[in-house]
Amino acid sequence: MFDVLPDQLPWWFVGPALGLLVVGLFSVANQPLGASGAFVQASGLLRRRPDVAVWRVWYFVGMFLGGLVVTQVLRDTNPLRTGYDPMAEVFSLPVMVVLIFAGATLLGYGAAVAGGCTSGHGLCGTSQRSLASLTMTGTFVVTAIIVSFILRALTGGDL
Repeated sequence: MFDVLPDQLPWWFVGPALGLLVVGLFSVANQPLGASGAFVQASGLLRRRPDVAVWRVWYFVGMFLGGLVVTQVLRDTNPLRTGYDPMAEVFSLPVMVVLIFAGATLLGYGAAVAGGCTSGHGLCGTSQRSLASLTMTGTFVVTAIIVSFILRALTGGDL
């Protein structure tokens, strides 16, 4: 039924669409689109101003449901896809749970220390011309390039 959908949307479609979302959200709500900032705002606002936090809560519900739809409905016929299938070939389930929990904890800690996540800095911070976000985004990109060269060298070019 959904065989016409590509595995990955083209960059020339997704880039401008994200840009329009960022600009649209700033225009309508004067709020950034980043996920970690939205989480911090939603958790704090739920206690003080639940009426203001409602859209942030729906933001996370939408991310969860969107991910569920894409991984379960629009992909293949496997009954359950988690995105960790290659990891499951190497590690047992208890080890995977510990590794995923540790990774998520480090990711959250890193986002808190950095003052936001990669998407928040890259999409929203750079569009606001924040020096910190420009520096962070440059750091993310340079680090990714260096790590990819290291991995390519370690694997003999087979990535």
